[in-house]
Amino acid sequence: MEEIDPESLAGVAYGIFEVYLNRELHARGPYLFELVERGADFEADVRETFGRFEEDYPELAEALLSRFGGIDAIYAPLREGEGVLPSKTTRMYWIVQDAPEPSGRGLDDDQVGKWLIFVAADEVDEAWRKIRDETVKGSLGISAKVSTAKPNPDSRDERSVIYVYTRDWADEADVMRVRERLRELGFEERIGYKRNIETYRGEYSEEGRKVTYYSA
Repeated sequence: MEEIDPESLAGVAYGIFEVYLNRELHARGPYLFELVERGADFEADVRETFGRFEEDYPELAEALLSRFGGIDAIYAPLREGEGVLPSKTTRMYWIVQDAPEPSGRGLDDDQVGKWLIFVAADEVDEAWRKIRDETVKGSLGISAKVSTAKPNPDSRDERSVIYVYTRDWADEADVMRVRERLRELGFEERIGYKRNIETYRGEYSEEGRKVTYYSA
């Protein structure tokens, strides 16, 4: 078997740890972003959570410690907005926020689609806060994610992008309900909606060829 590059393994491990940390924090109270934005000290929570992470995923924990040197080097950037604000996040390509219990009730990934919102880099933090908070309230779609400041070789646009996912692209009433809420939040310019099935096929919009299923 081909040996995994330690830097790549550490990157994957960090992304998994942030998901793990967010889940653990929210199970007992606030989300990570709520703790960061209120200026809370949650170092003890990070240390305790990392201990459980180390028990569950010893190789990933070892890769993290080898790459960053210790919990202090993991915690300090979190306090500054790593994994919370797109402009402050350089260890992951995406920040993801799920709606409350979005994956139940028979979610079919092939039926999922998303509204695509392109935002200037200096405006993305505020735009993401609006969409993230509405997603947490359950008033948008099933999930949302935003590109970060980590340079992505697969990026096709210099702007930041926010995806707002809905459960079923065929449910036009729900898709347009989410679009209307986005409009109320200030996203008034025409945007496109893309189905997951086009993304899985590697189909992207090019000059003279569009792959968006809705546009509004």
